[in-house]
Amino acid sequence: MKIVWTKHAEDRQKEWEKKMGITHSDVEDLLKNPQQIVPGDMDALVAQSKRGNGLLRVPFKDIGGSRKILTVYWTSKIEKYWKEEVSENKV
Repeated sequence: MKIVWTKHAEDRQKEWEKKMGITHSDVEDLLKNPQQIVPGDMDALVAQSKRGNGLLRVPFKDIGGSRKILTVYWTSKIEKYWKEEVSENKV
């Protein structure tokens, strides 16, 4: 899969690298193998994985055979964004 970085996503990754040690490789690895992909805003998808005491989130769009990274960010609001699997056996 080809990964395309927007200028904004590159800038944000560099900021998060200074704050949290999130590298360019971390972002690409997450995009290739996320713990979850959930719907985002404006027809985007969000690849996310738990990291430390929060989530690393990478909103992206699938365009042809590539994924275009829109931005990168880390959040401590796991409950807000993490989608627990809903079992049909639960009452």
